[in-house]
Amino acid sequence: MTVLAGLSIWLSVAPEAHADPLFDGGKLILTNGISTIEGASGGGLASWATIAGMETDRGVGVSAHVTGIELADYGWQSHGVSVGIKDRLELSYARQNFDTRKVGAALGLGEGYRFNQDIFAAKVRLVGDTVYGSTLLPQISVGVQHKRSLDGTIVKAVGAKSAEGTDFTASATKLFLSKSVLVNATARLTNANQFGLLGFGGPNQTDRTLQFEGSVAYMLTPRLVVGGEYRTRPSNLAIAREDDAHDLFVAWAFTRNATVTAAYADVGSVATFDGQRGALVSLQFAF
Repeated sequence: MTVLAGLSIWLSVAPEAHADPLFDGGKLILTNGISTIEGASGGGLASWATIAGMETDRGVGVSAHVTGIELADYGWQSHGVSVGIKDRLELSYARQNFDTRKVGAALGLGEGYRFNQDIFAAKVRLVGDTVYGSTLLPQISVGVQHKRSLDGTIVKAVGAKSAEGTDFTASATKLFLSKSVLVNATARLTNANQFGLLGFGGPNQTDRTLQFEGSVAYMLTPRLVVGGEYRTRPSNLAIAREDDAHDLFVAWAFTRNATVTAAYADVGSVATFDGQRGALVSLQFAF
């Protein structure tokens, strides 16, 4: 074989051997979800079956978020990062900070005392696709979230059984493009008190119980979504009841890779203080 012939053959096959880009960014805008309060992809309160990042099944995606919530008597903030691998596996980390403000003094903790929590999570898509495929088959994912309170002595003093706990989730999510409607349902096994900020388990219940998270969203435009969520929660501690949480939100992708979300959130009673509702604002960058 001549050198010229060999070069001709190489040129003919070279384009086929070209590798896909690592960050392909091929998802439709907003179909990766936003960042939940636990750092996983989904809505604000509810985990969804979505995988973080803008990657398709040929690449890797990454997202980062910062979220703040102003409640009647408390302040709440979180930040974190997520990695999506081939739209199949999601790995995430989030840090939550809960400011007790003046309530801290009333509880004997000191004004402005902050509860802190780390959350390490993983999620795997099992079957289906959020956008494509049969409308009868949603995207279904299972996840695990390990939560670690950084205030173990205090959460145990208020009655928590442990300062660490692990939630297990199973989610089904589908976007009906012809109707511009997204529907999600999530089952969560958990014994977290106030999402884990007050530890896990307590006098009322030590084991995990099955809780429900539901979301409905409507796409006003490809870049603007409105919706609502509802999340049930266990009430394990004897010192104070814990209520279900709900929100109404609007998410706007002001660029392909940046989304801002605003919501009215209501988490009910927190550490004997009722009426904890207020505004949530979240900023996410995803690639």
